[in-house]
Amino acid sequence: MCQVTETYRDEMKQDEPPSELKKCVKCKEVIAVVAIKAGDKYCRGCFELYFHHKFRATLGKNRVIFPGEKVLLAVSGGPSSSSMLRQVQEGLSLNAHKKLRFMPGIIYIDEGGALDQSLHERKQTVTKLDDIFKASGFPYYIVPLEQVLDLPSSVIMMAPSSQQKASSYKASVDDFIRKDTCSQLTPEQKNDTSFHFVQELQTRQLRQLINCFKTLTAKEDILSNLRQHLLVHTARCEGYSKLMLGDNCTRLAVKLLVSISLGRGAQVAQDTNFSDSRYGDIISVRPMRDYSAKEIAFYNHIFNVPSVFSPNLNTKIKEKASIQHLTESFINKLQVDFPCTVSTVYRTSEKLQTTCMSSSYTNTCDRCLLCMCSLDASPENASALKATQISKCLSQTKSGVANGALSPIQNTESRGTTIEKCSKGRGEHCETSVEERGCCSVIRVPNSTDVTSLLCYSCQLTIKDMSSIDCLPHYILLEAQIRQRRSRMRDEITDFLLDD
Repeated sequence: MCQVTETYRDEMKQDEPPSELKKCVKCKEVIAVVAIKAGDKYCRGCFELYFHHKFRATLGKNRVIFPGEKVLLAVSGGPSSSSMLRQVQEGLSLNAHKKLRFMPGIIYIDEGGALDQSLHERKQTVTKLDDIFKASGFPYYIVPLEQVLDLPSSVIMMAPSSQQKASSYKASVDDFIRKDTCSQLTPEQKNDTSFHFVQELQTRQLRQLINCFKTLTAKEDILSNLRQHLLVHTARCEGYSKLMLGDNCTRLAVKLLVSISLGRGAQVAQDTNFSDSRYGDIISVRPMRDYSAKEIAFYNHIFNVPSVFSPNLNTKIKEKASIQHLTESFINKLQVDFPCTVSTVYRTSEKLQTTCMSSSYTNTCDRCLLCMCSLDASPENASALKATQISKCLSQTKSGVANGALSPIQNTESRGTTIEKCSKGRGEHCETSVEERGCCSVIRVPNSTDVTSLLCYSCQLTIKDMSSIDCLPHYILLEAQIRQRRSRMRDEITDFLLDD
């Protein structure tokens, strides 16, 4: 039994010294200034080396970017994309241990027109970013989002891939070193500041398009697709073969859960993997995917990386206003109590792969009009898409039986609105009737049923949330019309075609 006079001579365990007095886990000499995790504490110099090494190791491990290639950096001004720009600058500097061998360019998409920002506010943001881009020494392009309304229909078509094989990477490196290409790493400056020439009519059309969607979830989804279309189009026009995005680990973990919630489970691998080749000739890469938002914030603060805040649709809104914002809040709150939440969700996305990689990747008609992902042409009976199709078919059948046969006017409306325009006469009508014209391309605005059949399940839910599909960009409606014509033509000659 314990006694009052009993003394305990066991030495008590000393408390661990505070984190600011601990030594760096790398050099074990200097006091650590950054604590990424419980056991990962680095000093200033070691943290900088660790951050640079992770970026170059990600590019070197995947071997997607070949020496001498032109890479377009998508910089939004946020912490992640600004840090990515700094990593490229450090990798191309003369003092770099292992220099990067590609030729970078910068693009900034100004989305102020979709957010009802004034022209003065948009110019202030562009001016700040213009100073940062000029200091980098890279060619840069400042593109307003309004230009997405004038894109050609080829932007949502898969172009032939020009990607080299990974086996030829070493030969490409040797060939690059053998040549004197130092001058190619500093390409001629080409700075596009066409922001000042945005027409007010285009801004009103863009706002009308965004306001056609009833929920904030659908607005964010369509805005993401339009932004990607404009990035791909600019990369093609300026001769870039790679598109570098600033998605970090935390953002990809949120995107994984958001994609599943929005019915994009089949496209999760393309949305979260390191490389995305859905456009064929333009490969999107995510070199910041191994960095957490905490690491990036520490790096930007310690090494004074400049960034510019740009408001978006999620700025100053309630937590439950959209699925994207709710999922982000859920992940961030769970990360506070369980520090492995982001890494667990993120590592799950690395194990996912897309199964349909054969014929659907070669046929453009088998791809979604908005996200360019493969369509589920033969859904399973127990899938959500099949259930939606059956419910829609039954509801249309019941309404048709109850209301009787459609009138000629209703039947014409169900086929879509026809706009009589001649492609050769620039708006002038030919002498023949609309039905008999063979030289003219009659622009017919499809109805919601026609467009829905050309979309994936997730984009169908987005378009379903629209009040009118007439507000969609012209290139999307034109491509829908072309695909419908090809489908009708194939149905007419199907008896004369040979099986594959």
